Amino acid sequence: SLLDTDRALVLLEEYCKKLRKPEEQQLKKAIRKVMGIFKSSLFQALLGSFKKKATRHGATSYTSLPAALACDILGCPKD
Repeated sequence: SLLDTDRALVLLEEYCKKLRKPEEQQLKKAIRKVMGIFKSSLFQALLGSFKKKATRHGATSYTSLPAALACDILGCPKD
């Protein structure tokens, strides 16, 4: 949802503030790119479409798309 996106943006921004070492700048750049994607109108439209489909199919809970996308792009560990 939009709130998930906003929360993801806040968390990513907080994390970026902690990345000060020279070797962390590449990661910081990647995170900023993800943040730009989350803010894009295309992403918001896709998110809205995804939510409508999930609701139509009776899925009341689903993985946060912003979090899933962030993990996919940034290479978060999978369960």
